Amino acid sequence: MTSNITLPDQANAQDPQPLVNRRDFIKGGSMVAAGSAFAAMSNRAAAANLPYSDSYGPLMPVADKATGLELLALPEGFEYTSFGWTGSMQADGQPTPGAHDGMAPVASKGSVICLVRNHEQSGGGHTSAPRGGRGVYNPAQRGGTSNVLFDVVQGKFLSSYNSLGGTIRNCCGGLTPWGSWMSCEETYQNAQGFYHGYIFEVPGFGISDGQPIREMGRFSHEAAAVDPATGYVYETEDTGQSGFYKFVPDGVWGDLKSGGSLYAMVLDNTARIDLRGGLVEGSVWDVSWQEVPDPDAFNQSCFAQASDAAIIERGEGCWYDDGKIFFVSTSGGAANLGQIFCYDPRKETLTIVFESQSRDQVDGPDNIAVSPRGNILMCEDGGSNPKRLVGLTLDGNTFHFAENRIALDQGDLATIDAIYPGTQANFLTSVGNSTDGSNRRSFSSSEWAGACFHDRWLFVNIQTPGVTFAITGPWENGAL
Repeated sequence: MTSNITLPDQANAQDPQPLVNRRDFIKGGSMVAAGSAFAAMSNRAAAANLPYSDSYGPLMPVADKATGLELLALPEGFEYTSFGWTGSMQADGQPTPGAHDGMAPVASKGSVICLVRNHEQSGGGHTSAPRGGRGVYNPAQRGGTSNVLFDVVQGKFLSSYNSLGGTIRNCCGGLTPWGSWMSCEETYQNAQGFYHGYIFEVPGFGISDGQPIREMGRFSHEAAAVDPATGYVYETEDTGQSGFYKFVPDGVWGDLKSGGSLYAMVLDNTARIDLRGGLVEGSVWDVSWQEVPDPDAFNQSCFAQASDAAIIERGEGCWYDDGKIFFVSTSGGAANLGQIFCYDPRKETLTIVFESQSRDQVDGPDNIAVSPRGNILMCEDGGSNPKRLVGLTLDGNTFHFAENRIALDQGDLATIDAIYPGTQANFLTSVGNSTDGSNRRSFSSSEWAGACFHDRWLFVNIQTPGVTFAITGPWENGAL
């Protein structure tokens, strides 16, 4: 699907604006000025009693408004439209890259918002390179980002185009309050003579310069979040023994490329406190920071250089809201099912706000987003099937908001391809080869990623087969 939306190298009289200004970002969260986000979670007794049920009720299959196919299970009253299918043709004449991951709306022009979407690809798959070869780091690699334009008033997908290329495994990332996206490489390797493991900045309605921000560290990056009061960036690392990092820019607010210093989190002035085992929810540690001497070192990891840094198991999703930074350990905890921590940069404390005790709660939270009401939505990436979007409330309750029910045969692909040309060609070798005789391939075990809220819309990806959804409905009936 293409449209008459202009591409970033064409003239446009209306300048893009960050979706929230700095004051609103500080005042009440990254999407809207909302109430306190998990402020009471370290003191459960102080949590407000909500005048409605946390959950939105039982989940049932719902037909996609774009294709008519039942792709998701949602609560009663919710609807959605799909777009951005892998292989579908974009406005720049290139197919949509696959392996959709982290995402957020970062800028707007009137009612049109620009979401920047990561693609966790490496050497294979559709190229993420922007038109004309600009914004490409390592030409042999196919990871990167695409920018997606969506009209929130009409509820309509408009177009997309590639905005960063030549990177590896762009997993999560994070938005900034100045209208850009930080795309993170989840790798630590040398490929074709290029070192990888960096953060790249992508502007809304624009194209990245394709240059890594080396001072922000070279490691297996997962996600990043900005404290708008200071401009400091907090970063997670997706390895078995990983750190939680703080980047302090040298330049003015909003300038990540003028240099800076990287620090790793230390707890209770004690070396290598291990957060991977079972922890008591509500436990609090004092935070200090140890500088990483050489963030761009090729022979020693950032975590090894910070010998006192606390140990986190697979740091993943990271989100700023209401003066706090929330981040995930996707397989931490006694049951190895996931933990969520809250860092308070004003008090310099870390609190564990949630540890999953059973797969019914959540199995491997990955990307997260804080909702307009201040509760957390977790993208599941563990052993569950079907994969779920799981809500986590102020008082620590969980509920299931959505399930991945995608299963496709060749007829379904023809339906999708008629709306989004190019999709069917991408799947001809992977669909119609099931062993149960149905000629239908299930993708229900594929992870959710990139959840983010704007106005009455929830945008989210399913990584395989690679598709983006815009979901809306009676949000006032539940906790999100």
